[in-house]
Amino acid sequence: MTQAIADTGFRHGDLGRLIALMTGAEKHGPAATSTLDALWVLYDRVLRVGPGSAGAPERDRFLLSKGHGPMAYYAVLAAKGFFPVEWLSGFGSYDSPLGHHPDRTLVPGVEIGSGSLGHGLPLAVGTVLGLRAQGLDDPAVWVLIGDAELDEGSNHEAIAYAGPAGLERLHTLVIDNDSATHGWRGGIASRFEAAGWSAVTVDGRDHEALYAAYTAPHPGRPHAVVARVEKKF
Repeated sequence: MTQAIADTGFRHGDLGRLIALMTGAEKHGPAATSTLDALWVLYDRVLRVGPGSAGAPERDRFLLSKGHGPMAYYAVLAAKGFFPVEWLSGFGSYDSPLGHHPDRTLVPGVEIGSGSLGHGLPLAVGTVLGLRAQGLDDPAVWVLIGDAELDEGSNHEAIAYAGPAGLERLHTLVIDNDSATHGWRGGIASRFEAAGWSAVTVDGRDHEALYAAYTAPHPGRPHAVVARVEKKF
């Protein structure tokens, strides 16, 4: 399957304006802006999915586990044509499909309902296994988690399983803004590597570094990209 995203005319420089359309009692602004560059590079250059292929069995899957503060996610989806830009101004209102946590039944392109931390990576593991059971070995599965989500034990069970199972089509993007309660000697990437994953740490604002990390070969192993961004205050 080739990349199926149409050129809507929006560029990375437009995302700030799109995010600004979303007003209201949003309490997770840093959680949104920390993911902006990483999400853009994924949707603009890596993921093989677009508005016309959002239901195709062979599409790549993206799961937003870090579902609180989804403004950057919504801005990127709108910029890529998954839903009208006009939806953004209704963000968080009673009759808007764009809630403070994404809802897969309401928002085109959203794969999971998220916001309760610690579920996305286990769901991504299950997605890879489910696709494999259907004979769909080509789609890549990506999941974005926050570094603080690694305080949740469910993620470590998923990490411990996926490495030995050789889930090569599984990719985890960790946005690291130093908000985790716990840490690991050697950094977050070392936790994945110890479980048999391929892992790399990059500047989460450097688009070329992100792209190189996203597309690095990792035969026979799941892949983790730790994207370091400014510290959350």
